[in-house]
Amino acid sequence: MNIKDAKEQIKNAITAYLTKDEMGRYCIPPEKQRPVFLMGPPGIGKTAIMKQIAEETGIGLLSYSMTHHTRQSLLGLPFIEHKTYGGKECSVSEYTMSEIIASVYDLMEVSGVREGLLFIDEINCVSETLAPIMLQFLQYKMFGKHKVPDGWIVVAAGNPPEYNDSVREFDIVTWDRLKRVDIEPDFDAWKEFAYKTGVHSAVVTYLAIKRNHFFEISTTVDGKRFVTPRGWDDLGRMIELYEKNKIEVDLKLVAQYVQDKKIAIDFANYYDLFQKYRQKYRIGDILDGKADDELYRMAKNGKFDEKYTLIGLLLEATASVIKDVIDGEKVLNAQAEILLRFLRAEGNTAGEMLVRVIDEAERQTQSRKAAGALSADRERTALRATSALRLQAEKIETVTDRRAAAQLLKKDHDAEAVKLKKDAAAASKMLSNAINFCDGAFSEQELSIFITELTASASCAEFLGKYGCPEYFAHNKNLLIYERGNDISARLKRLDSEG
Repeated sequence: MNIKDAKEQIKNAITAYLTKDEMGRYCIPPEKQRPVFLMGPPGIGKTAIMKQIAEETGIGLLSYSMTHHTRQSLLGLPFIEHKTYGGKECSVSEYTMSEIIASVYDLMEVSGVREGLLFIDEINCVSETLAPIMLQFLQYKMFGKHKVPDGWIVVAAGNPPEYNDSVREFDIVTWDRLKRVDIEPDFDAWKEFAYKTGVHSAVVTYLAIKRNHFFEISTTVDGKRFVTPRGWDDLGRMIELYEKNKIEVDLKLVAQYVQDKKIAIDFANYYDLFQKYRQKYRIGDILDGKADDELYRMAKNGKFDEKYTLIGLLLEATASVIKDVIDGEKVLNAQAEILLRFLRAEGNTAGEMLVRVIDEAERQTQSRKAAGALSADRERTALRATSALRLQAEKIETVTDRRAAAQLLKKDHDAEAVKLKKDAAAASKMLSNAINFCDGAFSEQELSIFITELTASASCAEFLGKYGCPEYFAHNKNLLIYERGNDISARLKRLDSEG
């Protein structure tokens, strides 16, 4: 299965394992809850989905890699305990709590979260000395005598032996105590993640054209050559920062992440073309509805790869504007929640009450972050909301009448809502201009690719649902996107094999 399906399998397991009966007990006793074992190649997103799952389910997350541990850190350090057996005092070896188990309790203490995921990566790559400890952990959820707290679900991950020489094979007894989930690289599943997290458009469009370069591991006389989704993701984020700081993106940079010389050269050459097309097509003019005949002519006469790159550039530009609107809406909603708490708070002055509520909101944000259940985007939204409200708190610092203070705060909030509405209308107009350009410059098939890719972005899909775009809905209906999807995929695969 792909990484998206694996994520759903884990979420379903969490739902089942955390279901309680009428007495408040887990329907499946913790000792009977099989650990989930993710088996798949390196770099395909096993660790990344754990963070997503924790955020989406609201439970805690603690991650460990077994390659960083020793026997002492897993079992704890020995000490002598004096006990009495049959009237005779004896010295008995005991062990301090495992570092991993202690970390779970620490997280619970700091965050207040009582249930979570304990993610153990590279669990089948431990040394021969640690292998028995790992097997005990997988079978009984214990390190030595110390048990994983109830409510904490174990998820482990490992690589198949063909990708890692240090992999240790599990026996049938061990596998029979695990929920095994085998994962394979899948570009379409990764692309959804790429749109959501804003992976650089050059990377996404290149891989859409040359899918066989998405994941590849081979052994040559010069050693192993490989390229993984993690490498593409990290490269895309570095390209974005290089561009922001006006640093040249060249083969030297690409080869640091794409460790297959042939593919690295191919992408570096593509990136140069990508930048050329970015200048050539004047994306700003297209979005402003000022595309001239020359732009239409170039787009019509371009090869498929050039057209697909142009589609990527248009998607990148529109998605950026749309995401700003959606992010702004999230900040306003976060502010509204805090203001509702302010109306129920008590204090000497309105300013004092608002500051107290803001402080509490920030503490909750930090608790979710400590629990591993807060994405960078949500943290940014929360911080933007509280920062803006702190400035408003200064305006009502000396106001004692809560109703008067609420009116002042509402006025500012309404003004921001009006501005957001105007931004949304401008974004919708830009999107209409992009669709109209594609309609006039491309064939039905290229237009359908633009429409389909547009809704693959979570922010764009949310924007269309809330604010709409007449051109999008008209073309989405007329082009029968879903029925034509297989034809598009087939063409991309043919081009991929030809390349």
